[in-house]
Amino acid sequence: MNDCERSPGRTGLRVNFTEKGEVKERREKFLTAKYGSHQMSLIRKRLAVEMWLYDELQKLFDPPTEAIDVDIDEILDMDTDDIRRSHLFSLLSACKRPPQDISKFISDLLDRAKTL
Repeated sequence: MNDCERSPGRTGLRVNFTEKGEVKERREKFLTAKYGSHQMSLIRKRLAVEMWLYDELQKLFDPPTEAIDVDIDEILDMDTDDIRRSHLFSLLSACKRPPQDISKFISDLLDRAKTL
């Protein structure tokens, strides 16, 4: 093979050169999705209820003693308000607030959950 001849072209091959000590940063990839306006309004409504729930739990358990997990979907899946109410009372049994504060919180939560 003399100096003027070239090897046949190869497609799909590439060479990356890096200098010593140079570290290539990899860019993180994120998946984003577009939602319709109706779906976005439902998401915003749900987020507003969840943020309200978080804030109210912070007020009930001030200072925070332990993590309380109130699952809105689980509450919505229950058949009646009486079952929901008793479930929430059992979850909030460690709360040191007066019972009327707990009852008001539960009533407000059930009212907000019905809007979802």
